Amino acid sequence: MNNLKLLLILFCTQIVFAQRAEQPDQTYNLGASINEMTLTVGGVLVVATNDGLVGINPETNSPVFTFNNFGKLTPEETLFVEDSPYIIVSQGANSKLAGITKTKRAVINYVSGKVIFNSEDDNWNQIYTCNIILPDNKLVVSGIQKTGTKAEKMTPKVAVYNLSNQQLDFSFFLDKPGRVGVAKDFSVTGVPLLLKDFLIIPTAQGLIAKSHSGQDLWTTKIKGINWMVSDKTEQEIYGFETTVNGKNTRIHKIGADGKALWQDDRKVKGIVSNFEILPQGIAVVSNKSDGGDKSVFSQKNESEIAFLSASTGEDLWEKAPKTKGYVQHFYVQEDGILFGIQQGGINKISFNGETLFKKPLKTGENIMVMANSPQGLIYITSEDANIVNLKTGDQVWDKPLKYKNSLSVASTFDSANNRYLIAADGTIFSIDANSGDAQEFSKVKFEEKEEPNEMEMRNGNIYLASSQNMMVLDKDGNQVYHQYYKSPSKSGFMKVLSGVVAVASTAMTMAHSYQAGLNKTRYGSANNLDNYNDFGKENKRAADMFASIADQSFKIMSQRFKATAATENSQFILTKLDDGVGLVKVNKDTGKVDKEIVLKDKKPEYHVDEIAGVLFYKANKDTIYAYKL
Repeated sequence: MNNLKLLLILFCTQIVFAQRAEQPDQTYNLGASINEMTLTVGGVLVVATNDGLVGINPETNSPVFTFNNFGKLTPEETLFVEDSPYIIVSQGANSKLAGITKTKRAVINYVSGKVIFNSEDDNWNQIYTCNIILPDNKLVVSGIQKTGTKAEKMTPKVAVYNLSNQQLDFSFFLDKPGRVGVAKDFSVTGVPLLLKDFLIIPTAQGLIAKSHSGQDLWTTKIKGINWMVSDKTEQEIYGFETTVNGKNTRIHKIGADGKALWQDDRKVKGIVSNFEILPQGIAVVSNKSDGGDKSVFSQKNESEIAFLSASTGEDLWEKAPKTKGYVQHFYVQEDGILFGIQQGGINKISFNGETLFKKPLKTGENIMVMANSPQGLIYITSEDANIVNLKTGDQVWDKPLKYKNSLSVASTFDSANNRYLIAADGTIFSIDANSGDAQEFSKVKFEEKEEPNEMEMRNGNIYLASSQNMMVLDKDGNQVYHQYYKSPSKSGFMKVLSGVVAVASTAMTMAHSYQAGLNKTRYGSANNLDNYNDFGKENKRAADMFASIADQSFKIMSQRFKATAATENSQFILTKLDDGVGLVKVNKDTGKVDKEIVLKDKKPEYHVDEIAGVLFYKANKDTIYAYKL
């Protein structure tokens, strides 16, 4: 009898664990205090500890890599290369004595777990630049390498490594070792441009072009170039130079032979944030900032749009369009350039500089959506929505849908009933796709004063969600269910690190200007207007992009984005459970909890991989738990 009771107790305990899933699927004791956790685009959790970096793949029992070579690293010393499995680790770069003291770099492939470059292993004493070039899958390093003769050990050098096989492709000196004469500064000032047959290096002496064997091809006196991009033929190269005060950008154009293709460089006000080479000319968006300067002579905080002649660099537009704010959306179309301003307003300009809209379209601030629809361009801002004719700018709906300014606006298209549904300020509006007639469809009241930030059609019903609330309405607006899960804490800041892993940001910052330009020439234009409700397009784009690179780690990442996301049918919510704070997995269609994970921590630090369905939780100062959701 006692044995039977024991068996029942064990059986019940197993049921509780199966339902509550309090026992982690994997436990990782890292042996050092955890400082930061980063969930990568490849699904590996990279943890910064007091000893270095650790990579955690929930499919393996032990960390996929441990990198303690450089000791403790700050966030500024760890760069996650966008759309790749690579981390560039730096030390000494920010030192005031950089160039005198030793600088170190390493490149880690967090998917394979391999350290594929370590400057110390290859005897690099100083590193000027360390850049990964995609989709070539190459690493370009410049600096001082302590190998060879005494003269060679003092001469700046460039090396190109193949990241797939971890082998050196080629290297060369930027100056002749042991050259007699006045000392010249050959430090590399920007990102080198790797082309099919040669490499262009921006240095303090100017641009230097070398063949892959190190043969001198040509030099120019163009100095201070930060980044470069070529056209598809690799015969025309554009170089971008930020002026000394950092407020303007000079654009240079040269040929593959190094000769200037423009008589003079072209200056644009502000820092270039978007750039595209088109058959009709060169489209440039630059952002101006007064830097807090209160002087009446200071620059306005706004964007400028210029369209330059590819042959001369002259502005093809007699009068640049007024923006009166920062360009939030920028799309290239067959007949011209369409743009939306963060402070409100949409306009379209032909390649000849003519306004295609009868007049600039006035909109609310923060344009959350600009997309193609069968009826025209649909836009949704924090305070209004409408569809307009993309040729003329005329309103398709008689008047825009207006609502109280809302930080969160959710929308979807109900194809079965041919209507748009927009949730804002506690109300769902239904807009007939043909007539544009709008009406209040249903009222929505979420607990904790939340607003829906997610909306989708599911089996003819309407699904809405926020951080702590989930709701389903039928096609007539009647509530099917409303589930609310109380937030763990209403006071103070809870260090929550969860969120959907973004494949690529839609807004390009100056820090990524080079990568943005590279992506546009190598992967195709990034300035295409998407179709409304085009679910999965970004994931497919990422999967195809990763698959195009001949490397096993990229193939693994491609398969990850081809898989069905774990959040397709479930919502993950952090809430206060009976036994403490925990995460619940809730079915979107029924509102029922499929799994609970009790964390017993009032302020948990965690990441949720919403693609693979994995919870990473910092269990204590040096331990990570991984749960399969």
